[in-house]
Amino acid sequence: MPQSQLKHARDDSRSESVYVGRQPILDCCGAVVAYELLFRDSPDNHARVHDDVQATAHVVARTMGEIGVPAVLGNSPGFVNMSRELLFDDIVHLMHPERFVLELLETIEFDETLLERCAQLRRAGFRFALDDVTTLDDRLLAVLPYVDIVKVDLLGMDRARLPELARAVKRHGKKLLVEKVESVEEFQRAKRLGFEYFQGYFFARPQVLSVRRASPARSSLLRLLSVLASDPGMSELETELKRNPDIVVQLMRLANSGAFSRGRRIGSLREAIAAAGTRQLTSWTQLLLYAEGRNLPWRTDPLLQLVGTRARFMEQAARVLSDSNESFADAAYMTGIFSLVHIVLDMQPAEILDKLALAAPIRSAILDGEGALGALLGIAQAAERGDLNAIHAAREVQPGLDALTPAELAKLQVEAASWYTEHTVEQESGEG
Repeated sequence: MPQSQLKHARDDSRSESVYVGRQPILDCCGAVVAYELLFRDSPDNHARVHDDVQATAHVVARTMGEIGVPAVLGNSPGFVNMSRELLFDDIVHLMHPERFVLELLETIEFDETLLERCAQLRRAGFRFALDDVTTLDDRLLAVLPYVDIVKVDLLGMDRARLPELARAVKRHGKKLLVEKVESVEEFQRAKRLGFEYFQGYFFARPQVLSVRRASPARSSLLRLLSVLASDPGMSELETELKRNPDIVVQLMRLANSGAFSRGRRIGSLREAIAAAGTRQLTSWTQLLLYAEGRNLPWRTDPLLQLVGTRARFMEQAARVLSDSNESFADAAYMTGIFSLVHIVLDMQPAEILDKLALAAPIRSAILDGEGALGALLGIAQAAERGDLNAIHAAREVQPGLDALTPAELAKLQVEAASWYTEHTVEQESGEG
């Protein structure tokens, strides 16, 4: 039956909008190291799962066939829920062991036959995560030799027993992942107990993770952005860039990436500026402002991932609304980029936006949610949360947003994630 359900999942995904949920899994430094893939049948971020087998079949078919593994996962592995039935089905062998971690549902009943199957799949290279662990009992101890990662449900267990459970898992040489983390105190305590991986709504609030040291480079980036906004000449731009050697290094990497160099080596600053163009240079400088001082690779930084995909999403949504209005698309991109800049600089939003001297519509969109840009920002934030009601409310406030249907928004989210992944891979290969 699972094979027919997988075919059904593929058929359905061709005839309807395609959705796959993903929740980041972070390491103790706050870097994204994996995603849990979740069944979703709409932009509404709720799991309406009536059949575990079919839900996983949909996730696998959509990730591998319709959307594509690179767009969904980038270079990170994906955790996929597995029922007992699916573990014995050929669907397992459609997934590459290096890209997928098999997550054993808490409802599975373990017996010798199942444990032997797990051992067989581990010999084939698969890794297993045991989901929703809340107690240290004989069942857990019997299964530990067959899994690689133990996911502890923080909300579902007695917190006083957490140290004992963590010690027992570590003694068996297994990795610990804590899920449903909702505060910085829970995060810090789990780190002290030896947890390597973290998952939960706490990490969806990047400002909580953004204890950042002041950096002189940030003032340079802000000054460069101000120069770029004034439509500078080549000489003026060269002079400003030469004051910032680190930015010049980044620009040379950008200019020599496949997107701009077209196979030829760019060796001068002037050539690099001409190849990238002021618009791309502005976008790059904006993202550098987020990256500066965080010491995380671009593809693993959850804040960069959020702002990069949000800005691209808003830019493309603006083009859906008015495909010939490039200034509106540019303003939408800028609104997305600067909607989180106060987090990076640890300043009040109004204070930093005044320093940047942004156009009034962008400023009012970020601070007050006003105008078409404010409505677009609200839709972007709602789409990130999967809040369908908020999307409908934003469209009612701005009737001109009717073209942004849930199906169109889901498509734009996939495109934005794919675009960000492609550009961060180029950035990191340039650093190599």
